[in-house]
Amino acid sequence: MEERTRAALAALVAQTRVFLLDMDGTVYIGDHPIGAMRETLAAVRASGRRVVYCTNNSSKTAEQYVQKLSRLGLYDGRDLVYTSGMATAEYLRETYPDARVYLVGTDALKADFAAAGVRVADEDADVCVLAYDTTLSFEKLCRINEYIVRGKPYIATHPDAVCPAPGVYPPDVGSFIALLKVSSGREPDVICGKPYTVMGERLCARLNVPAGQIAMAGDRPHTDIRFGNNNGFSTLLVLSGETDAEKAKTLPASDRPTLVIDSLNDLAEVL
Repeated sequence: MEERTRAALAALVAQTRVFLLDMDGTVYIGDHPIGAMRETLAAVRASGRRVVYCTNNSSKTAEQYVQKLSRLGLYDGRDLVYTSGMATAEYLRETYPDARVYLVGTDALKADFAAAGVRVADEDADVCVLAYDTTLSFEKLCRINEYIVRGKPYIATHPDAVCPAPGVYPPDVGSFIALLKVSSGREPDVICGKPYTVMGERLCARLNVPAGQIAMAGDRPHTDIRFGNNNGFSTLLVLSGETDAEKAKTLPASDRPTLVIDSLNDLAEVL
């Protein structure tokens, strides 16, 4: 690491109490930790800083991510996994506390919503929510489309057009949003996940940490870095995943990070 980058990274770390981490491409690729990631994360925790895994994927629960991270040796009981689904449930509970919510989502997400105090309902809903539903059916599309056309508040968990996966990427919530825009004429009133602010605001409140003491690290400029920038966090773009050094030089202002580093493992040099 160049001396100038090392000094800038040390300054960023000094002001940071919480590291928000994207997962695939940032701490692991597939089923393999990136380099000495276990040791790096242990050093982050030993320094008194919090590790929070932050994902847009609302088809899985936090517990499912905990299981994978634990299997890879990347999870500690002091860590938090926070999903766009969790942020959406908290937003609904605060904004529409007594509403009946029609949720297009997996059974696991429905159970999480119910556990968070959200009244999930198939009929006579007051609000409709679009999540990443890997059990999506035509019946579900028709029902949420009807609620949208009728003018009900329309919330989406996140805007990703596709979900990273081996082979051809499958359609994600952003693709569902585009489909429903054609059929209903409406886009979501609120999108909760990265790169928007609902998820960031909920995290600050949950962690009781101001935005200036949080750093977001990820490999996708248009989601991870833009999310951090939109919420007033420091941002670290890692070159271990989707973005390479050449792409990092030509990013629009909204997606420019505080600092570009080769890997999250560079933190070990300044902790």
